[in-house]
Amino acid sequence: MRFTVAVRAFFAALFHANMAERIAQALRPEEDSSAAPKIAASPKPQQATPPAPKRPVRSDAVSLLAALQREARFVDLVQENLDQYNDEQVGAAARDVLRDCRSVLDRLFQLQPVVDHQEGQSVDVPAGFDTGRFRLVGNVVGQPPFSGSLVHHGWQAMRCEMPGWSGSDEAANVVAPAEVQLP
Repeated sequence: MRFTVAVRAFFAALFHANMAERIAQALRPEEDSSAAPKIAASPKPQQATPPAPKRPVRSDAVSLLAALQREARFVDLVQENLDQYNDEQVGAAARDVLRDCRSVLDRLFQLQPVVDHQEGQSVDVPAGFDTGRFRLVGNVVGQPPFSGSLVHHGWQAMRCEMPGWSGSDEAANVVAPAEVQLP
């Protein structure tokens, strides 16, 4: 179930700009309001500087998909017609792909559970809970606080370190370049 949710979230971000923004906003770390205020530096005289050259633009979703393909062959597995393979063959191929996908996600997002409990354990949901952190399922009646059995611990990204794009505008949406074997 968790893998399915992760894949659905990935493709929602990939194909829907508003979902990508909502997911990106959810993955941003909260700003520390207890930090000391920064003192503004005295303004410096404006110098005429030439504008920086325009950097090619690439969606973070395409960068993530490219990393999953490059390091785990994720797109190849998803796009493959699996009808010609038996379940053991699909499972054997998926094991390596899933392990390598996890490595990519760990490196880029450092995923951690939202609730540090095992599935099935009792969890208390406080009054005023954040619906972005808790989703109540089942017979939801009354007012919080609630107590229930954990179905899924959730995931939160502790960082988001997408690689910067340095390629051309024409290749910005290329997930994996075509490979050509020379004689």
